[in-house]
Formats: sequence, C-alpha cells, structure tokens
Amino acid sequence: MSAEISEVAAHAEPQALSSRTLASLALTMALVPLNSTMIAVALPTIGRELGAGPDTLSQWLVTSYLLVGIVLQSPGGKLGDLWGHHRVLGVGQALFALGAMTGFLARHVALLALARVLMATAGAVIAPSAMALLRNGLPANRRARAFGLFGAIMSLAAATGPMLGGELVARLGWSFIFMVNVPVICLALLLGRGEVPAEPVPAQRPAFDVLGSVLLGTGLALLVVGGKSQGAWMAGLLAAGAGVLVLMYRWERRQSHPVIDFQLFGSRAFTAGSCILALQNLAMYGLLFQLPYLFAQRFGEDTGRTGRTMLAMMSMMVIGTPLGGRLSEQLGARVTSVAGALLALAGVGLLGMRTLDVPNEAILPLMLLGFGLALATAPSQAAAMGAVDKARSGMAAGAMSTIRYLGGVAGIAVLGGVLAKGGAVATLEQHRAAMAVFGGALAVSALAALALPRRDTTGPGVPHGRGAA
Repeated sequence: MSAEISEVAAHAEPQALSSRTLASLALTMALVPLNSTMIAVALPTIGRELGAGPDTLSQWLVTSYLLVGIVLQSPGGKLGDLWGHHRVLGVGQALFALGAMTGFLARHVALLALARVLMATAGAVIAPSAMALLRNGLPANRRARAFGLFGAIMSLAAATGPMLGGELVARLGWSFIFMVNVPVICLALLLGRGEVPAEPVPAQRPAFDVLGSVLLGTGLALLVVGGKSQGAWMAGLLAAGAGVLVLMYRWERRQSHPVIDFQLFGSRAFTAGSCILALQNLAMYGLLFQLPYLFAQRFGEDTGRTGRTMLAMMSMMVIGTPLGGRLSEQLGARVTSVAGALLALAGVGLLGMRTLDVPNEAILPLMLLGFGLALATAPSQAAAMGAVDKARSGMAAGAMSTIRYLGGVAGIAVLGGVLAKGGAVATLEQHRAAMAVFGGALAVSALAALALPRRDTTGPGVPHGRGAA
C-alpha cells in the first residue's frame, strides 16, 4: 500500500499532499475503526477487573463512543474549514493520544469512559479533516483511487481489530489496547511534521456557529437514543429529535456561516453520494450485527467458525475498496457504484434464499456482499466531495460522515425491531425479513448511483449563498 500512496502523490498537483503526509493520514485514520472493533473483545475482561456489568460497559464505552462520533462530525469538519484542516488534524491526533494514555492509566469505569469520549472526539475531528485534505490535495483523476486506498486501510484496520485486541488482552492486559495507539500517533505526527499544505481558509475567520452545533448534536443524540429505545420512549425521542433538527434547519438557513450549509444538498452528486453511503451503511451494519446471531443459531455456538465465515465478507471489502477507486477512474463513478450496489444486492438476495445448514453456503453470498459494498464506496465518496468547493470541503465531509453514521445506526435499529418480534429467539423467517429490508436499502442505493456523474471532476462547486464560508 505504501507504493500506491507514493503513486497517488506522484500524480498530484504541485501543492498536492506528499507521500509523508498521505502516510500520516493513513496511520491516523486507521486508528479510528481499529479502536471501534478492538475494544469488543476486551469488554468481558474489563468488566471482570473493574467490577462492571455488560450493560454498564456497553452504555459507557460503546454507546458513548458512537454518540460522540455522530454528534461532532459536522462541527469538526466546519472547524477545519475555518482554521485549516492540517492544523485541526494535528489537534485531533494530540487529543487521540491523550485519550489513549487516559485509557491506559484508567482503573475506574468513569475514567475509562472519559478516555473513550476523548478518542471519539478526536476521531470526529480527524475524519472530516482527512477527507478534506484528500479532496483538496489531489487532482480529480486520482482522487477516487486515494479514497479507495484509504477505505481499504480502514477496512483492514476494522477487520484486524478483534484479533489484535484479543492478543493484547491475553498477553499484556486490556490496558494495552489503549497504549498501542500512542506510538502509532507519534509516528503519524512525526511523518506529518513540517508538511503543511496550502489550504483555503478565510482571511477573516467568522465566529463558529455554537447554537447550530448544539441543536444539531441534541437532535442527533435524541435520534440515536430513540432508535435504541422501545415503545412510547422510542416514538417520543424520535419525534423530539426530528423537532430539534427542524429548528436547527431553520436556524442554519438564517446564518451567514452555518455549521451545515444546506445548499450542499443542491448538488446532485453530493446528495446522491451521501445517500449511497448512508443506505449501504444501513445494510452493512445491520448485517454485521445480524449474521453472528444467525450463524450461531444455524451452525451452533462456535465463535471461531462464525469469525472465519464473516472473514469472507471483510476480506473482499479490503480487496474491493481500492479496486473501486481504480475502476472509477476508468469507467466513471456512476457505472462503478451501480455495479457495486447490484453485486451487494445479489449477495444479500442469495444469502436470504439459502437455508444455511452449513457455513460454506454463506461464503459466496458474503463475498459478493463485501465486494459490492467496497466497490461502490470510493466512487461515491470521491464524486460527492468533488462536487463541493475547497472552502467548504470540511463541512461537506463532516455532513457526509454524519449521514453515513446515521445509516449504520438505522440499520441496527431496523434489525432490533424486526428480530424482536415473536420471542427471544428469532426465526429464520424473521432473519429473512431483515435481509429483505437491507436488500431494499441496497436497491435504492443503486438507483441513487444513477445520479452520480459519469466521471469524477472538480466542478464549480455548490453555488455560494448565505452559507458560504
């Protein structure tokens, strides 16, 4: 992958990102998904040593990480537009290291939760700034390949997280799943030192839209918590969240420098790309949580066998993501994304039709699913970001990441709603009903991909209006 990073940099514009900067970005971005999956295997050990139950750990170490990541994506991207993405990225890297050190030293659940919140905050700052740097520092004809390469790195990090976490917990103790981040961040900071690309930042920085950020965060938090609730609480929280987001929209429309400029969605490519990522995340996260339960019912309580079966999907995601970027450069974003969505849909359809009496029946459907999802990711991201002017690339990346996160949350909520009906153990018919929903989301994403441009170009950007930065 280092050779591909060098190749991307070599074809870049005069002020493009250097190989050192790209390597620094790759290391930093890999830590975000790595820490999302690495902690899962450590939770039982953490609970035993700190005297905390599964519900407490899930709420304070997992849900809090997810909530903070969703809520702060858009404000984090806007800060990059105002202060410079390279500078904000450095702040995020330092904050991530602080969170990792806090987690390493923590011997109480509250301090451990603080560490996770710090790391989630850092991740929310890092992701949009890194995406904006890729969009601004690379020419259009190399952008999809870069997004594909970085997508492969993040998929590989997410896939190896449980294995690495398990080894660290077994050999050194659970605190080292935090400490392992520190040398990586230090290396990333060292590689990025002195490499400050020219960035389009306002000559006079306007005030940050604090109220808009608070309204956005409150509305999103209510939606996420509501999606995990039951009965009247679910309806009430979802309605309250929607109401707060309506207020946020009305407020943002009156601001000269909003945290989210809704004129971004006037671009067909940006709207289509964001919808594709959200819908495919809905299907992917729903299936990632569903399939281990389904396989346990069909194959027996053999986590090793389940893990090896799921590897078919994850390995194809690692292979397919950079390939999607390369194909997009040759065939265009539209063709590549449509093909990816249809392959993923075929995988879900084939999975739903099989009885899954043996693990081998799931291998081909999972390979199609993983490859299809990966194939569509880079073209959708590159086309969406290419439709936005450089001055608002951070805002656009933050908004797109927020929408993508919400798609994953919706997938988990849909899964819980479908499988919860009819008893404690879901039937095969219920699992197929959930797959039908996820397949529907993939079908809609294929239709949305028809709105992508044939080629990824850096267009004139979304028209500047009152929300221009």
